[in-house]
Amino acid sequence: MPQPSEPSDSSSRKAPQGMELLAEAGDRSMANSEFYSPIPDGYKLGNHKYVVILGTVMSGLGKGIFSSSMAKVLKDKGLTVAPIKMEGYLNIDSGTLNPYRHGEVFVLEDGTECDMDLGTYERMLDQDLSKRNFVTSGQIYSEILDRERQGVYLGRDVQMIPHVTGEVKRKLRELALRGDGNKPADVVFVEVGGTVGDYENGFYIEALRELAFEEGPGSVCFVALTYVIEPQALGEQKSKAAQLGIKRLMESGIQPHMIACRANSPVEPKVMEKIAMFSNVPMGRVFSMHDRESIYTIPDEIRADGLDREILSILDLHNRVDARREDTARKRWATFVDGLTAEKNHTVKIGITGKYADLRDAYASIDKALEHCSAHFRTNIEQVWVETSDVNDRNVAGHLADLDGVIVPGGFGSRGVEGKMACVKHCRENLVPYLGICLGFQVAVIEFARNVLGIADASSTEFDPMCGTPVISELPDQKKIEGLGGTMRLGAQDVKITPNTLASFLADGHSSVHERFRHRYEVDPARIEQLEAGGLVFSGRHPDQPIMQILELPRTAEGVKGIAPEEPITHPYFIGAQCHPELTSRPLRPQPMFMGLVAAALQHRYEHDDSIWSDLMRTNTALKRWLRTGNGKHQNA
Repeated sequence: MPQPSEPSDSSSRKAPQGMELLAEAGDRSMANSEFYSPIPDGYKLGNHKYVVILGTVMSGLGKGIFSSSMAKVLKDKGLTVAPIKMEGYLNIDSGTLNPYRHGEVFVLEDGTECDMDLGTYERMLDQDLSKRNFVTSGQIYSEILDRERQGVYLGRDVQMIPHVTGEVKRKLRELALRGDGNKPADVVFVEVGGTVGDYENGFYIEALRELAFEEGPGSVCFVALTYVIEPQALGEQKSKAAQLGIKRLMESGIQPHMIACRANSPVEPKVMEKIAMFSNVPMGRVFSMHDRESIYTIPDEIRADGLDREILSILDLHNRVDARREDTARKRWATFVDGLTAEKNHTVKIGITGKYADLRDAYASIDKALEHCSAHFRTNIEQVWVETSDVNDRNVAGHLADLDGVIVPGGFGSRGVEGKMACVKHCRENLVPYLGICLGFQVAVIEFARNVLGIADASSTEFDPMCGTPVISELPDQKKIEGLGGTMRLGAQDVKITPNTLASFLADGHSSVHERFRHRYEVDPARIEQLEAGGLVFSGRHPDQPIMQILELPRTAEGVKGIAPEEPITHPYFIGAQCHPELTSRPLRPQPMFMGLVAAALQHRYEHDDSIWSDLMRTNTALKRWLRTGNGKHQNA
């Protein structure tokens, strides 16, 4: 069995500790040493702290939720935190994964396509992450093979231990040095995907055991997230599976310092006592992570249970706490949580129309962006999921009946596209507030070309390479690219905003915004002038290239001359974005395009009921900021 992660006092007297062993190895050439544990320049062993979250029993328990919540608690105290997610699959990134297997692909500022858990960290911490915060086995193996070809290993036979585990430790230490991008991390939060005992994550667990040994006592805190089963037929909680899962972790040489117990209902004290007893963990460090109304209440519950004090003690971090900063952060968070959990008197229905409607995780960031708006406006937002493969021009009114707003999200391929276009047409003609994202932006262009400009064969070369009038076509740079992984237009880009437009209002009058993109197709540059002449407004575009990035319908009372319909185009809220605004929505800073949609939806639902609308205008200061009472136009002030 591997060495325990925390040797006893007696064993430490008989053999050198991790730091000393590494120092000894440094005096010999790599070819003559069994050690390979790279130490980045400027890194000092023991100076940085690590919290490692490992899952037992089953996957999907919420390691990212617990880890990000604990990270937020420490960040609120003034510590610099840096999360990292380590995945066992051999893909280089998440870009080519099917949403049915791993949920949505989350895109970071630098264009990294990663696991949706990185979105959880960004939202909870209000902190932009990068490629340093996401690691896969595919990345590790690829880098090792490159190093071997370059002769980095000096003739050694490259093995899982120490070379693969050494590269894992290198990445963790490099992240600790760079921290949040501004200063080194006080604490690195390490989430290992999967479950203890999985073949694919075994080398991560071994690397973390080695890391704890080398960094020394008080440098690494291990948290085991386990599952307390409550069989319906028995009607009581059972701890045996949790005990066995934690035992498996201990057999890997890791003694957990804390245990988080996932369960449907609050874990009973006697169950927690049994788990604590068989795991060598004090009761004060066992946490009931049962189902809650919102994940955003977990940070305060961690504090209430004293786990923040425990982790400060384990890692000796008391002297780095800023109590004044913590008080301010907690008050701001409490306002958000109160808005989220308080009883609400008004409800709007927002339709999300996509081809993964049966899989909520495929649109996780949209779900969270609406949740942030719900807290801000103190309004219930009922999400109605519409499978667009079942929608057409004949039945669209039935599918979208009683909705106050519609989102057409991103996606790839032709399945469900005609149904999405039917949804766009319904929203445009019936003045239903509309937000199109990525593909939702593109189908809005196609629908406008077909039904407003009368171009019957308008389409996208993605759906029909031989279409008669391609109003959407492949980006020029994309035509030369072979392969799929990491080849799209990815990451944060500047968007130049046209003054006196809805986009300008949403951008608070700024001349540009910074948004994240993930697309391979664009509005065909040859069709832009024709579309604009017909009345479509491109209110956001690339600063230097003819890439259209935000569209809207004109909102002036007079409309635009020369438009095909007899009636001028006026719409309370119709906007499309080639970017993915949902990726940058945060609890304390809801994304403006979503805020505008929900505000317009509230007006759509209630403005015709004078008593309710007057009450909303009187009591909801957030809504008053977004709307001018009853006239369907946004404020400019």
